[in-house]
Order: sequence, then structure tokens, then C-alpha cells
Amino acid sequence: MAEELRIRPNGDLASALRDYLTEWSERSGIAVEIWALPVTAVPGRVARVVYTTLVEALSNVERHSRARQVSVAVTAGKAGLRMTVSDDGAGFAVDEVGPGSARGLAAMRARFAEAGGMLTINSVPGGGTTVTGVIRAR
Repeated sequence: MAEELRIRPNGDLASALRDYLTEWSERSGIAVEIWALPVTAVPGRVARVVYTTLVEALSNVERHSRARQVSVAVTAGKAGLRMTVSDDGAGFAVDEVGPGSARGLAAMRARFAEAGGMLTINSVPGGGTTVTGVIRAR
């Protein structure tokens, strides 16, 4: 995924996310509220997983949700990393998504699983969607 290249070897996840969120908000017209970004270094593999998953989640928001606002929080510490992306959009029945969407959601989950983490997607039709990923420290 081309977006992965935005995290430079000497760059940090917080800067890459901040830059992407700013560009995405300007392009999509959807407001982004940043609750938190990591203040400590995040290992490269985990940073790539978080970045590419966040890009995919925001792509879904833009294409499907009709959201006006997205909130993002990514925190990292001794216990591990946690990413949350929430929107105020249309929501959907997670167990009733079409094949294309199901593949995208499965890919996001698989990405987190490969890094030793877990990704959950909670959505309420008419009430928005929240994507939460957790990777515990090893």
C-alpha cells in the first residue's frame, strides 16, 4: 500500500498520522478530532500495521458512512498500543456486510493479528462505527 511509505525510517508514527489525517480531512471534507497520538516511539512493524489499518478505516468512512466527524486516538505505552477510530456516520450491521466489505474488514483484522493484536469493529445502524485495535507489549 503506497500509504505505508509515508512513515520514513527516521520518522515517527504520530507525525505520519497527523499529516495523513490533515490531508484526509481536507480532501474528504470530514472533520477529524485527534484525541491522542503516541508520544513514544512505536516499533516499525506495529507502526505500519496501525497506519495502514487507519488508512483503510478512513477510506471506509469516506466511501460508506456519510459521517460529518471522525475521532482518532492512538496511544502507546508499557502495556502496548491501542488505536480507536470512531465516526458519527450511518453505521451498519457488521454481520450483514457484502463480500467486498467483508474482505476489507477481514484484512484489517488479519493485519492486527499478524502483529499479535486484535481488531474489533462495533457499529450501530444509524449510530456510527468504532474500529478498535490493540497490540499488547511483548
